[in-house]
This record gives sequence, C-alpha cells and structure tokens, in this order.
Amino acid sequence: MSDIGITELDSALDLSGSVARQNTFGGLWDGFAIRGFAGDENLPSGYLINGFSGGRGFSGVRDAANIEKIEVLKGPGSALYGRGEPGGTVNIVTKKPLFERYGYVSASSGSFDTHRIEADYTDAITDSVAFRVNGAYKDAESFRDHVTDEKYSVTPSIVALLSDRTTMSYELELLHQEALHDRGILAVDGDPTVLPIERYLGEPNDGPWEIDATGHQLMVEHELQGDWKVIGALGYRESKIEGISSDTELGPGRQLFFTDQTLLNRQRRHEIYETEDASARVELSGSVQVGGMTHNILMGGDGYSYDHYERRVHWRTVWDSGDDTYTINPFAPVYGQPQPEPDELMSDQTETQEAWGVYFQDQVDLSDRWRVMAGVRFDDISKSIDKLSGDDVSQSDTAVNPRFGLVYEISDMNQLYANFAEGFRPNSGADWQGSSFDPETTKSYELGAKLGLADGRLSATIALFKMEKTNILSADPVHSGFSVALGEAESTGVEVDVSGYLTDSLFLWLSYAYVDAKTTNEIINPDWEVAIPAGQQLLNIPKHNLNLTMTKKLEVMGSPATVGVSAKYVDERPGETIDPSYVLPSYTLVNLFSSYALTDDLEVRIEVDNVLDEEYYPSSYSAEWTTPGVPRAVTARVKYSL
Repeated sequence: MSDIGITELDSALDLSGSVARQNTFGGLWDGFAIRGFAGDENLPSGYLINGFSGGRGFSGVRDAANIEKIEVLKGPGSALYGRGEPGGTVNIVTKKPLFERYGYVSASSGSFDTHRIEADYTDAITDSVAFRVNGAYKDAESFRDHVTDEKYSVTPSIVALLSDRTTMSYELELLHQEALHDRGILAVDGDPTVLPIERYLGEPNDGPWEIDATGHQLMVEHELQGDWKVIGALGYRESKIEGISSDTELGPGRQLFFTDQTLLNRQRRHEIYETEDASARVELSGSVQVGGMTHNILMGGDGYSYDHYERRVHWRTVWDSGDDTYTINPFAPVYGQPQPEPDELMSDQTETQEAWGVYFQDQVDLSDRWRVMAGVRFDDISKSIDKLSGDDVSQSDTAVNPRFGLVYEISDMNQLYANFAEGFRPNSGADWQGSSFDPETTKSYELGAKLGLADGRLSATIALFKMEKTNILSADPVHSGFSVALGEAESTGVEVDVSGYLTDSLFLWLSYAYVDAKTTNEIINPDWEVAIPAGQQLLNIPKHNLNLTMTKKLEVMGSPATVGVSAKYVDERPGETIDPSYVLPSYTLVNLFSSYALTDDLEVRIEVDNVLDEEYYPSSYSAEWTTPGVPRAVTARVKYSL
C-alpha cells in the first residue's frame, strides 16, 4: 500500500482479485463484494476494524492514514466472526502506539485540484504507557463537473502495560466529510460511453452531503499460564449522514427521456441516516495436550446492539403525467433552475438489532502432517422496526452454524486443505411495502493448496470454492433506496494469489479470481412484473478479475529508490439487476509509481494512475446511475520523517 501510494480503502481492495467494486451511494461510502457476494446494495459494505464492525453504519469513504494492514479473510475461514458475508470478511488492523519515537508528515498534490496532508506520530509517555496520533485532511475537486470532496479523519490511541501479563489499549476515531452526491452518468440506449464522463446530471445548488462518525475501541489482553490468553473488548460507534440530491428518475412512467432525449426527469430527495452501534467480545485461546494430541482451543462470545434511524422525503413527478417540471438536458445541461421541495415521505423509522453469539473451535494436531479443525457458532438475533406510521415490524431468529477443516502438510512450505462452513446474516431494513426480510443463510465449500515457490521466496495460494446463499437482497429498480429479495444464488470459482520476491529487490504481487456468481432460482420482480431467470450473473460481478503489481527496489546516486507498475483487468459484468442486456464493458488499468529518498528524512513520490487514460465504469446501480472511472491522474508526494 505504501509503495503504490494508496490513501483509501477501495483502492487497497483493488489489489485483491477476489474483490469487486459495488454501489457507493453517489461516492459517499465503500461498496464491494468478495467472491461474488456483496450484501445489501443500499447499505455500506460491512468490514471490521480490529475485529469490530466498522462498516455497519455511515462512516464515509474509509481513509488509509491509520491502517497498518488489511486482511481479506476469504471463504469459510471468515465464518468464525459470524453474521457476515460467506465470500469473506475485510478486517482493518490499525496502527498501534509504539514505545519509541516515530513519525512523519506527508503532503501531496495532484490532478483535479486534489490536495492531501497526512501525519502520524507515536512515542512513549512512560515506561508502561505509549500514545499515537494519526490522521489526514483532503480537499479535492474531481474530473466530474461540480463535484467536490472535503474530508478529515483523526485517530488518537493509547496503550498501557498494566502488568507483565496484561495490556490495555484504547482508540478514538473522528471523521467528518462533505461531498456532493453524485449518481454518475446516464447510459443512453444502454451505452454508457455516449455522454462524457465529466457530465454531472444532479444539481450543484443542492450542496454537499455531510458525514460525521465517531468510534471508540477498548481492549484488554491478559496472558494466563502457558500459551493461554484471554481478550476482552468493547466498541462503540455512532454515525450520521444527511443531504439533498437531485437524482435521475428511474421509474419508466416518470422518465421523459425514453420519449424525448432532451428531457431527463429528476427526483429530489432529502435523506437523514443515523446509527449507534455498541458491541462487546471476550475470547479465550490456548493449547492443551489430550490423548497424546495437541488441541488448539478457541472459544468466545460476542454481542451487539445496533440502532439505525432513517428519514427520507422526496419529490417526484406523477406517474405517466408527462410533467417536465424538473428536467435537465443531459447533452447540454443548464443548472440553477427552481428546485421543488421534497414533500412525500418515503421512510421515517428506527430499526433496532440486538444479537449475541458464542463460538467454540478446536484444531487438533493429529500427527506431524495432519490437522483437523471443528467449530460451531450459535447466534441469537432480534430485529424490530419502529415506524412513524405505526406499522411496526419485529423478528427474531436463532442459528447454529458448524465449521470444519482439514489440512495435510506435504512439507514445511506446502499444504493441502479443505474447509466447509455454514453462515447466517440478518438482513437490515424492509422492502418499500414495509415487509421485513428473512435472514440470509449460506453454505461454503473450499479446496486449496498453500505453496512455497522459488526456494521459499514466493508464497502461493490456489483455492477452489463454491458458495450457496438464500434470501439475498438486490436494489429495487423502481423504488430507489429500497431493496428487494432476489431469492437464491451461488458463486463458484477459483483464486490464485502469489506474492514474494523474485530477486532480492524485485517484489511480485499477483491476485486472480474467476467468479461465476449467479441466481439459482427464477423470481418475478414485483414492481416491473418481469422474470429474473435462474442463471443470471449478479450485479457488478466480473467473471475474471486480475491484479499484477511489481515493485523494484534500487539505489540511485547512493540513495534508495523504488519504481513499480500495477495493472488491473476487470471483465465485463451486468450493470443492472433486471435488464441483463445492460453490460458494463471490461477494462484494463495501468498505474506507475516511484519514490526517491533525497535524504534520510525526506522522500519524494510520483504516481501516475490510469496511465493509458482508459475510459471505464467500475460499478453501476442501474443504466441511469452508472459510475465512471477516474481518467489519467498524476500525484506528487513529499514525506518528511521526524
């Protein structure tokens, strides 16, 4: 991440062939799928921060300033965390305080008036207490007309050695972001390349949306006898997002563009979302000898209470009225026209989820070569939706999900493995008629090999996987902002990951995934009354996804330097759920990056993203809301180490 110059989570996840970009709510949150499954497209993608939920809420676009590393836990191996996607779980590990002085200040400036400052500092306060503060500030315009983005994030943390065996840490996260809501461009007659990628079809006078988020994490780790240890942790996160947008109308009976391409109807919306998320976890781990075999035990429990409030009001033209009150010519837009006041209530409700779970896992060393793992997790979840209309909804579910694994160690560097797990995840919200969704249930299978290549300089993983999922959600194409139950789907594929040093100075990263994610049952969309057939490829999921990155360390005039190239290929994929004929074209991006140490403390970097200036579309909500990708962009950075 450091060599390439990554500053946000979505760019980091592009390095994984298993991850595909999804709906980002007009650029206001992170959306991604792992191994073909994305969760609810009308909510941010779930991810963990140090094992705690960080994506369950509205915390904006995740900055990388305080990220130490990102773990993409794929397939059945992610099931231990519970209540997540079967494709995998993203866990962000944040930078921790150090007991020695370290710090830096970095400033960058680049294309489209993008400016960013990042800083990090850590040191010991006493022999047993250390602190760290890091954060970033970004002020950027965009290749998109009128679109701006301003954001800051600050993360102070502290660690205390309470005894030889006990450590306590606390981390605070503060974020504020202001960005113009941007649904992207309109695909004219199903072709996203007709309009220029700069074309903004909203209303600049709506002003930016505001996002505020605050997170707290407290963790205590205590070492018991032998290798046994216990961890207790508490987390609390609150977030709020609010704004007004003028979005292209999706309903065909309200959209004049289909009969007159100079009149693009828009709806105007005012939306507020607020969340509170309190969670706790306790975990005990260690090994014990029983019957001449080593048992590696992991057991624990977790729980959370999550409140999600939303209020959505909109103005729309009357169905089949021919009203052109709030239209724009997408080929020659004129902004600043009188704006209708949102006056029709879409939603005013609070959803509360309360859940707890316990889990137990035993990995047994049967011999020097064979290891077997068995685990089980129990979840109890209740959900209630308190509506202003009084039509309240409540639901409760329990689930017992097993997990099994087998490993054969061919040698110290080569292993074969097999995994199976069942999963369970509550679906948030309700459909536009107010009906609650049943939970998702999943089954995941995986066979693979972990290999050491080139005398151990390279490590490789090859995995074959299959996942089955029920009660999945998809975007409602008529009632935007709502979801519909799509039914059943499966994802099968193969992954290949290779990383390591080809030589002492040449580093290779290769990540490829073939993912065939599709529906397995036919359903009738209740709004459009059209059939979604079995075997339809899932929205925004490419069958082929590849990232290849090479980094060369060298010395120039006696000082260390780095040069590298990163290439990413994304296959074509559906751009709309109910219309399989709308397909986003494949694309290849090539990025170049370099760094040079002017002194021991001062480093300069140059990055050129999309050096071939490829026109591409990373994701889509529908043919009317398609996100264009960033053209060629150059960034210069200066980093001073303290």
